[in-house]
This record gives sequence, C-alpha cells and structure tokens, in this order.
Amino acid sequence: MRIPMTVADFLDRAELGFSSSAGVVDEPDQPGPPVPESTYGRLGERVRAWQAGLDALGVGEGERVAVVSHNSARLLELLFAVPMSGRICVPVNFRLKPEEIDYVVQQSGASVLLVDPELDDALSGVKARHRFVLGERTDTELMRFGVEPRPWSNPDEDATATINYTSGTTARPKGVQLTHRNIWVNGLTFGLHTRVWERDVYMHTLPMFHCNGWGMPYVMAGLGVKQVVLRKVDGAEILRRVEEHGVTLMCGAPAVWNAVLDAAATWQGEIPGRDRVRIVCAGAPPPSKMIQRMGEELGWEFTQIYGLTETSPLLTFNRAQPADAELPAEERARKLSRAGLPALGVKLKVADSGEVLARSNVVLDGYWDKPQETSAALEDGWFHTGDGGTIDETDGHLTISDRKKDVIITGGENVSSIEVEDTIFSHPAVAEVAVIGVPHAKWGETIKALVVLAEGATAQEADIIAHCKQRMAGYKAPTTVEFRDAIPRTATGKIQKFKLREPYWSGLDRGIN
Repeated sequence: MRIPMTVADFLDRAELGFSSSAGVVDEPDQPGPPVPESTYGRLGERVRAWQAGLDALGVGEGERVAVVSHNSARLLELLFAVPMSGRICVPVNFRLKPEEIDYVVQQSGASVLLVDPELDDALSGVKARHRFVLGERTDTELMRFGVEPRPWSNPDEDATATINYTSGTTARPKGVQLTHRNIWVNGLTFGLHTRVWERDVYMHTLPMFHCNGWGMPYVMAGLGVKQVVLRKVDGAEILRRVEEHGVTLMCGAPAVWNAVLDAAATWQGEIPGRDRVRIVCAGAPPPSKMIQRMGEELGWEFTQIYGLTETSPLLTFNRAQPADAELPAEERARKLSRAGLPALGVKLKVADSGEVLARSNVVLDGYWDKPQETSAALEDGWFHTGDGGTIDETDGHLTISDRKKDVIITGGENVSSIEVEDTIFSHPAVAEVAVIGVPHAKWGETIKALVVLAEGATAQEADIIAHCKQRMAGYKAPTTVEFRDAIPRTATGKIQKFKLREPYWSGLDRGIN
C-alpha cells in the first residue's frame, strides 16, 4: 500500500488526538491583533477558513501564495493551509529590501500576497493580483469560517509544497522547491533526533520563513506539542517565556544563543529551564566556547545540526554521546562544534575538490524556473552543498571547514558576496571591490569590503556602508571597509578570496566561524 505523504498528515493527527490540547500561543506584542491562544482543534478550523477564503478568490491548485511576515500564528497557519489545499506557499524573508521582495513575488508568480502590518507601508509598491495585510482584514474579509473548503483533487507527495528563496553565489535569490515528501521526511527525522514528545513545549525563536521554521511547525503539530510564537529575538524575553510557558525546546542561530547568554548575566534568580531545555543550533558553526557556556551557565542541552534550505534542511545531527560524559568540558564542547553524524536517511561524501555532497529524500526537487541551476546543483545524482568539509573516518562525523561558494553567513542569514560587491561597485568613488567574511564573536561572521578607490576619488568607510544600507537589506551591508591600493588577482584576472581571507582567519582551524 502506498499513500501520499503530505503536510495534511501532521494537522490531521493533531486534530484527532489533541483537539482540546493547547496548540499555538501567538506573539502578544505585535502591530495587529494576535490570534487568541488556540487548541489544535481551533487551529484546524482556522486553517480550513484560510483555504475556503482562497477558494472564494479563485486561487487554484498549484498557484503560489506569498507571505511576508515576522513570526506569527497566522504565518504558522498558512504554512499548513496553503500546501494542504494543493497550493504552494512562498514564505519570504521580511528582512529583504522592498525591491528584493518584489523580485521574489514576481519570480514565483504569486497570485496572492499577504503582508505583516508592520511592513505594509514599506512594501506598498509590491503588488500581486490579491494583496492583504495580515490581521483583522484577513480574519474578516478573507477567511471563511464555517465554510468547508474544496479538497485537494489529487494529493501528491511529489508536488511542490513551498518555495523558499535562498541567497546563493548570484545577486538574485533562487526559489527552492520543497515537496510534501521533503517536508514529511524532514519533520519525521527532526522529531526523532530531537526526541520530541507530547509533553514538550516548543518556542519559535527561529524565523518561520527560514525553510518553514526548519519544519518544526509540522512535527510539533503531529505530536500535539504546544507552540509558543516569539516575534522578535530578545535574550531576556526568551528567558522570561521559557519560565512562563515551561519551554523545553528551541532552535536558532548562534547569535540567538549569544543573546540569551548576555541576558542571563543580569537575570535575577535561577536561570529558567535548567536541566530541561534542549536547544538546536544551526545557520553557522558555533564557537566551542559558546557551546561550553550554554551548559555551564544555563544548564541547557546543546545540539547542533547542519543543513541548507535546499535540504529541507536537516543533513546532520550532533548530540553529546554517553561516552563523552567523562571528558573535560572543553573537549565535549569541541566535539559538539562539529556538524555531526548524517541524519537518518542521509548519505554524505566529500568530493575530490573538498566539497560536501549529499543524497537524501530531503533534497530539493529543483530551483523554481531555473533548470540550469537545478542541473548544476544535482549533478551526478548528488546535491552539491557548496561547503567544504571533512568526514571523520573513526566516527563518521562531518566538520564544515570552508565555504566554496562566495556566501557569507552572518547571524544565520546567507549573504551573497557578489551581490554586496555589485552594490558597492555602484558607488561612483569605487574602482574595485572584494567582499569577504571575517570572524565575529557575536554574529559568527561579519562582512568586510576591501575597496580600491577610483583615481582622484575620495570616500570614507561610513560612506560605503551607508550606500549599501540605502540599496539592500541592512544585514547585507559591510560592517567594516578596508581601503587598499590594489586587490591581488591571478594571471587570468581572478580574485582568490581564500587568500584574501587568510590573514583574518589565521590561528583558526577552519575558514568559517
């Protein structure tokens, strides 16, 4: 017997077994009215109301629905409602500039655009056939409560469920097509490796637009786990809500956990969640010192994963083993700083070039409307991650050592160095530029621009940074600018960025932080 595995399976089980259990606690501090705390039964009702509303608009199966929003209960609902009805959800990074968001909406061909109230004015020029501001208007004008939505005519696990845009080595982001099967397998393995069960309480400290919250909204619903929505990261607020809601599990980039550590230094009383909270870290390899501090200062269990948007994202998982208990704290933390062992169902190998390659049911179906990029990424039946690494022959654990693509990961966000260079080149005083990632204690990596000024031109560091911030998302702008007389090139005119990075990474055992 073969029955299609779809996103609907997770909510179906939640409604069947946990209809009266706490489902979603929305962010209380937001510009629009929050969704009242709902049970999983109520979540199901709201999901069907979204679907009925899209039916009334005439939005058909396979059409794209773009959502630009901070973490919210409504975004979580749409991650279910849209793909469950055979449509395709496009969660968009709200940190992007309006012109970048417009590109995503237009390239995906979205017929519906749903916008966070806080972003409405800034995104007034971003259009779609149907455009709504999330909140009271969508609750009253779009959603159709009590109306049974049309069923998906032919549920297909290989159908695209979401398109998640990721920055790569080009200035334009690519739309990663994740299928229902991708999401299903990722959710199942993520729940298994993180030991999720019905008594957990999960808090969304990770942006839900990031690979659908890494798939956590789905697996948490399937196991009846209470989900607490955090709109914006704040270390002290994370600690407060861990205490208030009894949170046991969270995910996020190293910058999130650094913020918690900073807040814990002035926290009054016992740190909440000691010996109870499990955190999952990804987005950038965390420093071993931070890992050690999480255990010693907070008493929280640290685990690490490695993956990409293109892999749904889970590829590896790393948790301290029972045999590690007798090791010194520094050694335990060092072992945990590795990317980890391949997750269930994942095969990894390192190519002769040093690039990490992966095969798994969580690998993307393709890049939306980009067949050439798809063929290159899936060459020879393996997904090319663009990261360099090594696999320990003794225990099979992967360590990411370098980034082959010209991508910088700062605070868990991917930034194309080529896109930043293109923006800096548009400054009239700039003749040459090379953008690289350099180590940073808080953000993992930060963006440095090496600039050669045009003859007779003048510019200050602040001028270059301001020029970038006016034209692109703030997190993509360089934090430092270094002026040089020339940028060294090879005989064929190429810039070897690994050589430019070397002085800044000297003394570290890998070329990423």
